[in-house]
Amino acid sequence: METNIQTNKEYYDQLYGQTKVQEIVYRARNFEAFLDNAIKTDTSWHGMYQGGYKDRLAGKRVLELGAGDGLNSAIMALLGAKVIAIDISDGTGTIISEINTQLGTRIDSFTGDFLLMNFQPESFDFVIGKAFLHHLTHELEEEYLCKVARLLRKDGEARFFEPAVNSMVLDKIRWMVPVPDRPSIFNKRAFRTWKSNDPHPARDNSSDHFRQIGKQYFGEVNIVLIGSIERFYRLIPDGKINRRFRRWAHRVEPYLPAFFRYFAARSQLIVFRKPLG
Repeated sequence: METNIQTNKEYYDQLYGQTKVQEIVYRARNFEAFLDNAIKTDTSWHGMYQGGYKDRLAGKRVLELGAGDGLNSAIMALLGAKVIAIDISDGTGTIISEINTQLGTRIDSFTGDFLLMNFQPESFDFVIGKAFLHHLTHELEEEYLCKVARLLRKDGEARFFEPAVNSMVLDKIRWMVPVPDRPSIFNKRAFRTWKSNDPHPARDNSSDHFRQIGKQYFGEVNIVLIGSIERFYRLIPDGKINRRFRRWAHRVEPYLPAFFRYFAARSQLIVFRKPLG
């Protein structure tokens, strides 16, 4: 477990050490326009803010796991939430400190292992993670979700936006296609180098897995499948046409057959309610 945590820390210390904080502050300062555009277009924002999440934040106490570049924490704070942000990287704390200084927000930031931090039981309305759980080994994931269930209020909600791997065929094809920062599996030497530096552990990211593990700690599990046709945006050059395609794909997604959405989904929002802890 320690190896997995340390690998993530080293990777994200380097990544967030290069973050241009002024770009984060600019987006947060103009969060209404940014969020409107991002929810309609960008998959992670579209997924995380499903179900009117934006309008449910005012006055709520939110714990964000894996706060990353701090932008989502900043936006939630500006929407009226009391935000506690946790990340394994020291860089996140530095970014959030600057956000607080420039925007007047009061985000509490903690660096380190969530499992070692003390919070009062049943003290959060929301616990969220944006592309967070798939960085954990299955063993760590169980410990994290057990603790999340203890920290949520009885009417609270945990929300995790994660990749969806429900088709082995599509997953194999995915590895064949090179994308920025990740070579094709056919480029064996480059792929081995990339894989050795990849902080993600080998694990199950299927909807079935998240549903099964969620039922150990929560009385209600809901999974929203996303990106069954949006995934093809990578084949379109960056620009207006690319973004229009992504918006269209998100709009038509709910009308597609359930079996197609399940096997073709690229991402998923996992919502846990009624904590059993």
